[in-house]
Amino acid sequence: MKVEENRVVRFHYTVSEAGREVESSRTVGEPLAVLYGRGGLIKGIEAALAGREVGEQIQTEISPEEGYGPYRPELSQRVPKKHFKNMPLKVGQTVMMQTREGPRPITIQKVGMSVVDIDLNHPMAGKQLSFDIEIIEVREASPEELDHGHVQREGGVQH
Repeated sequence: MKVEENRVVRFHYTVSEAGREVESSRTVGEPLAVLYGRGGLIKGIEAALAGREVGEQIQTEISPEEGYGPYRPELSQRVPKKHFKNMPLKVGQTVMMQTREGPRPITIQKVGMSVVDIDLNHPMAGKQLSFDIEIIEVREASPEELDHGHVQREGGVQH
């Protein structure tokens, strides 16, 4: 079965930048599961998976435009420290923060007495990325998955 819109795809991936591994699904042991064609993947990965089958191994280079977008300096902001509810903060640390657009990863740039400088760019924005992908499973999505727009965990709805 080929990877096509509205099919569930499970795959392992390793992403590297400048030859250094940044992240791998194999570290957590579980492959990523997505409902293909519903916007759950960056454009470059979506394009690399199109029409592929179980067992295929893919190596692809993803530009910032096809990945997490260009780095945008205007996304650096200063926010009151109270928004972090006494979390221990370190420069370079990435944490999830609730924004107007929903939760998103932010990077701590500087920690002051009452304010924190943050970077709202995705940690991989502006970077040329290398992905190694192994397709583990391709299956038809269930009616429930199609209705919800994402893969359901075993046992049904869990949200």
